[in-house]
Amino acid sequence: MNIAMVTPEVVPFSKTGGLGDVVGALPHALEKLGHDVVVFSPLYSMVRSSAEQLGIALEESPAGTISVQVGDFEVKGRVMQASMPGTQATAYFLENDAYYDRPGLYVSPADGTDYQDNSERFIFFCRGVLEACKAMGLVPDVFHCHDWQTGLIPVYLKHLYQDDFPRSASVFTVHNVAYQGLFWHWDMKLTGLPWELFNWRMLEYYGNLSFLKAGLVGADKLTTVSKKYAEEIQTEKYGLGLEGVFRDRVDDLTGIVNGVDYTVWSPESDPALPANYSAEDLSGKAACKKALQEAFNLPQEADVPVMGMIGRLVNQKGLDLLTEALPNLMDEPLQLVVLGTGERLYHDLLEQATGRYPDKVGARLDFDESLAHLIEAGSDLFLMPSRFEPCGLNQLYSMKYGTVVVVSETGGLADTVSDYGPEDGPGAQGSTGFVFPPDDVKGMTTAIKRALRLYREGSEKWRALMLRGMSQDWSWERSARQYVEVYAGARKSD
Repeated sequence: MNIAMVTPEVVPFSKTGGLGDVVGALPHALEKLGHDVVVFSPLYSMVRSSAEQLGIALEESPAGTISVQVGDFEVKGRVMQASMPGTQATAYFLENDAYYDRPGLYVSPADGTDYQDNSERFIFFCRGVLEACKAMGLVPDVFHCHDWQTGLIPVYLKHLYQDDFPRSASVFTVHNVAYQGLFWHWDMKLTGLPWELFNWRMLEYYGNLSFLKAGLVGADKLTTVSKKYAEEIQTEKYGLGLEGVFRDRVDDLTGIVNGVDYTVWSPESDPALPANYSAEDLSGKAACKKALQEAFNLPQEADVPVMGMIGRLVNQKGLDLLTEALPNLMDEPLQLVVLGTGERLYHDLLEQATGRYPDKVGARLDFDESLAHLIEAGSDLFLMPSRFEPCGLNQLYSMKYGTVVVVSETGGLADTVSDYGPEDGPGAQGSTGFVFPPDDVKGMTTAIKRALRLYREGSEKWRALMLRGMSQDWSWERSARQYVEVYAGARKSD
């Protein structure tokens, strides 16, 4: 099949979270299965700087300059192209500096607020992708669209571009229902779509225009990023007002756990580490721990466990649970390192914690890919107290690096981590970490303390737990095969 991957971000060019990792790795896995893939994404300033840093050339594509109808205006854009590292795939980037030459992808880093013209920016992107395909004579078998920023494409294919792509199916992947792309109803005029589509069964969501809902009702098939999350989003608690849509389309909805690119995430070959190691020889992990403690200005004590945490510093990730539990946890022999950016509240709380516990807590309120790799390798424990977690990737990275995970029982975390039980002896099959109920500070604290007790025992059980995690195979091939099945099903329904 010929597959057009349409995404608001793609590694190694642009990234705010796991979505960029997913779309950076999936094309290669699909190629290995014999399919042809191209990728479309906006040309942010981050794309330019990343390409320059990596020595990847950005060149004008055969599409050249295109005109995109946005409301009453024809907006010009240029289609640039670059090679996707490690693949045969070409990445096409839509250039319009007025929309994309900004310090953030969707949010202003200065104040943390969404860009006010996000609706217009991604209407241009969605229609621009289809215009670029027309200009290049590219007629994909499947448009695989990711998250709300691409949600209009399945609707455009059915209502404005049906004659241009009569045999192209659409698959829409929801990476996180919490991000819905909601805009005031008058933005319907900018879409160019008929007003009759603005109704409760189609694009209207409590008086607003919903890009996410557009993808959900317009696509031929839907996927999300774990089986558990596919079930959760059909409930009022996790569906966030769209649970009825998911229930209506349950026969077209598939949960597929994200994969891991082990050419990037492997302690045996990771260039970001001061020492590499493997399940057969774990000695290098101690050097990584020492380097991690040094990076966060913590005492370099080999026998004190380090617990790592990486991610967006927002309520979803359970940062409030961690800060509430911190005084209790600081009574334990434990060091905590946190990497990420997010809400000002959590920045302030972490800065206070580092001031109060300078020998026990380190925080880097930034994003640093190399440091993220060092945290995965140098930590003894990795904490993910998410209230909901569609898939999660860090628990998969951690297990590969022999770092024992402590996670809440939700979404992809529940699908990929099994709880440690006292009956698990050395070498026993089964548990891969410590699990607790979501949104439960007492349960989280208990799970962490269970892990710390096992660590202090210095027993073979701890080593066995590490090795069980390292033996897990969450590579992309399995996930890619499931996507191919979904693509085939979408084409049959066309």
